[in-house]
Amino acid sequence: MLKLHQLFFRTFLLIFIFLLLILSTTTYYWSKNIYLDQIEKSLSQNIDSISFSITSLDNIDYIVKTFKAKTGLRITIIDEDGNVIADSDKNKNKMENHSKRFEIIHAKYDGYGKIIRYSTTLKEELLYVAKKIVIDDNIYYIRLADYTKKIQENFTSLSYQIIAFITAFIIVALIFTYFISIKIKDETNSILQFLIDMSNKKPTKEIYSEFSEEFNKITRLLNKVSSKLSKREKQKAKQTAKLKIANRQKDEIISALSHEFKNPIAIISGYAETILNDDELPKSMKEKFLRKIQNNGVKMSKIIDKLRLTLKLEEGKQQVITTECSVKEIANEIISDLNERYKDREILIEGEDKKLNVDETLFSLALSNLVENALKYSEDEVLIKIEDSTTSVIDRGIGINETDLNKINQKFYRVSENGWNNSLGLGLFIVTSILKLHQFDLEIKSKPLEGSEFIIKY
Repeated sequence: MLKLHQLFFRTFLLIFIFLLLILSTTTYYWSKNIYLDQIEKSLSQNIDSISFSITSLDNIDYIVKTFKAKTGLRITIIDEDGNVIADSDKNKNKMENHSKRFEIIHAKYDGYGKIIRYSTTLKEELLYVAKKIVIDDNIYYIRLADYTKKIQENFTSLSYQIIAFITAFIIVALIFTYFISIKIKDETNSILQFLIDMSNKKPTKEIYSEFSEEFNKITRLLNKVSSKLSKREKQKAKQTAKLKIANRQKDEIISALSHEFKNPIAIISGYAETILNDDELPKSMKEKFLRKIQNNGVKMSKIIDKLRLTLKLEEGKQQVITTECSVKEIANEIISDLNERYKDREILIEGEDKKLNVDETLFSLALSNLVENALKYSEDEVLIKIEDSTTSVIDRGIGINETDLNKINQKFYRVSENGWNNSLGLGLFIVTSILKLHQFDLEIKSKPLEGSEFIIKY
């Protein structure tokens, strides 16, 4: 299979050879006709010159011989009846009647006649031109003839010159075509190497071509394709990195789930085994153990409920039933529930009450999560601050660094630095999702070792 520049050069070579033949042939016949026309006009002009010099037939032979000597042309004088009365090349008495000759017939009726014909007298092909003239009130025909062999020789010389000129032009065009084909080879090789580098995912510099508009468009399109592929590779690399992070988070989630379920399961198993194996266990002790079993069963149920709620919120299947609720009343109920688990901690409420149209259960869950997180990661009191457009949960705990602040609302994201461990990593995701259902926003302000402020904006 030929390369592009070879195919280009071969095609143009064939075209140029074909053009050379066509142009040469066309030029040959075209210039031949022009040349014959010029010879014919020259003969016609010579006839006019002779006709002015012939005033009588007394010296006709002398005039004919003199003209022949000067021009080398054959001249014949013919009367109206076709009889030859003078000829420069042959004896007029031995020549036959010319009344039936083509050029004489045309001259008789049109005043002018011409033809290329083989002369039986001279055994040569000649171009004959005849004109009708009047001498002493009598009609005569002056006929001039030129040998076509001589015309052909002159024309062949001219044709060689024309063909040589055309050939030189074609050769110059071929040289330019050759250099153009080399340039096309360089451009295509450059594009081919660029594509090879792209296919091998090697770093490629941008490619440019000013050789032609088509090559310029091709290189610009290749640069765009390369840029898009590069972006896709980067996106793929990011996706791979995200998958690695997701896999790591999955492992952490499995670890967290096993940790969350391990303690209550161990407690339930331990107390249940004690009750089963000790028939003499006091009633009060048995009731205490059963209460422990019940509480840990409830704890496991809450973990499952939290996972189910997360899925519903993520899929948009959680229904919202809003009623007008008191933020302060919801906060007091949360404090009452949390005081049982955090007996040595203080939760304060500051500000005037605020009425909101919310789903009381979901909003209470969101606020409870924020308050419980504050209790987990601080040792001082926790403040619930109610204002006209916001409700804030403020603690003086370990705080969160800036990097984790940007990711903390993501599902299953857990912060490990400074002892921050967001359990399953669902708490803040649930809070954010619930607030979005109410068209509320959550803003987090935090500084490491100074505390955090979780602000619900409504």
